[in-house]
Amino acid sequence: MIAAVVLAAGASTRFGSPKQALLLEPVLARVRQSAEIADVVVVLGAHEVPSSARVVHCPDWELGPGASLRCGLAALTDEVEAAVVVLGDGPRLDPRAIDRVVAAWHQGRGERVAATYGGVRLHPLLLARSAWSSVPDAGLRALPAELVPCDDLESPGDVDFADEVAEGGYRTEQNDYGHGAR
Repeated sequence: MIAAVVLAAGASTRFGSPKQALLLEPVLARVRQSAEIADVVVVLGAHEVPSSARVVHCPDWELGPGASLRCGLAALTDEVEAAVVVLGDGPRLDPRAIDRVVAAWHQGRGERVAATYGGVRLHPLLLARSAWSSVPDAGLRALPAELVPCDDLESPGDVDFADEVAEGGYRTEQNDYGHGAR
C-alpha cells in the first residue's frame, strides 16, 4: 500500500496568516486523483486548520520538515510500503507526477524517488519504508534520490506570500530558488 504524507506544519510567517487554510484542500484534491494513493495523512504543527484528511499534530514541527515528516510516517499503518511526500503549499501538484514516482519505485529505482521539473528536483518524493528511519530534521533535500522527469507537467508550485494567490489562481513567478517551487 502507498500512502501520501502532506506536510503542512509550518508557521506561514511570510504569508501572514495560516496558508494551510487556503491551500491544503486543493493539494488534497490533487493527491486523491492519483491512482496509486490508498491513504492520506496531513501533518500540522503551527496552526490547526480543518482538513478532509486524517491529521496528525507534530509537536516538534519547529525542528524542521524532517521532524514533521517523521510524525507523518509514524502515523501510517504497518501495511504501508512507501510514502509519497508532498507539500501543503504546492497547489498545482499534478497527480500524474505521483503516479510516475510510484511507478519508478515499483520498477526498483531506489528507496527515494523524486520528480524533477526542468531538471530541478521537487515534489512529490517517494520514500520507501526501508528509508523512514533516516530522515534528518532538515528534510530529504540533501539526500540522494532517483530522479523521474516530469518536464511535461506543471511543477507543484510553492506559495510563500499572500500576493501569490489571486482569485483562485496561483502566480508562477520564480522564487528565491530560481524556480516555481522549492
